[in-house]
Amino acid sequence: MPKLKSQEDVLKMREAGRLAALTLRHAGEMIKPGISTEEVNRAVHDYIVSHGAYPSPLNYKGYPKSVCTSVNDVICHGIPSEKELLKEGDIVNVDVTVTLDGYFGDCSRTFYVGNHISEESKKVTEVAEESLARGIVAAKHGNRLGDVGWAIQGYAEKEGCGVVRDFVGHGIGKVFHEPDLQVPHYGRSGTGLKIVRGMIFTIEPMINAGDWRMKMMKDGWTAKTVDGKPSAQFEHTIAIVGDGVEILTALEDDPIALRAKKLGANILWPALKA
Repeated sequence: MPKLKSQEDVLKMREAGRLAALTLRHAGEMIKPGISTEEVNRAVHDYIVSHGAYPSPLNYKGYPKSVCTSVNDVICHGIPSEKELLKEGDIVNVDVTVTLDGYFGDCSRTFYVGNHISEESKKVTEVAEESLARGIVAAKHGNRLGDVGWAIQGYAEKEGCGVVRDFVGHGIGKVFHEPDLQVPHYGRSGTGLKIVRGMIFTIEPMINAGDWRMKMMKDGWTAKTVDGKPSAQFEHTIAIVGDGVEILTALEDDPIALRAKKLGANILWPALKA
């Protein structure tokens, strides 16, 4: 059983989570054709530092940037570059993690670049977003991690998409990736570690438009789909508290939080407007 979080931990994680969410919103406001992914990286870095925090990916196991930017067929861990210019019709996942007062907040979102997005890219993005909402619904006290995985896998595969197996959600707190709490986005209902109050972890399904498998690039970080089809991801950090779940990286009116609530989740944070 992983170490459970105290009330003080939850309070600190709320602050880190909110800053991560605000940073992600700031980055999203920049996304448009012609901007480089390095410009996004600089903006994220400056925003986090200006709020008294540290961009967690920077120098993490040698990662060279302050944010991950994964474009089109890049599943995750895309490295920002001045040479990589976003184009009309692209989709890009921006993955933000901050360290604030010793605690981590982690979230990501896939953005449309421009207005002319292919039906394939739209579908995989919508499926990824819905997959996260369904995973949050299943993440409640008394359920098991296999329930979360199956909620995501069962839905995504029914929609004709592939669920990446190589990367999973994770426990988070004073440690970026807690090794004793991993959250697969696939699995069987009723199996896996029991979910109990005091757990804090990320759910971050990576959904491919085609084959679920990945290939790793020579840089050792960038993971791409094996068939060149687009991939999308959404991520929140959640806390299992009381009789419900706090979405620590959701701002007010967050669409995934609202969708999870509509599907039956008892969302305790943030205070959602009807």
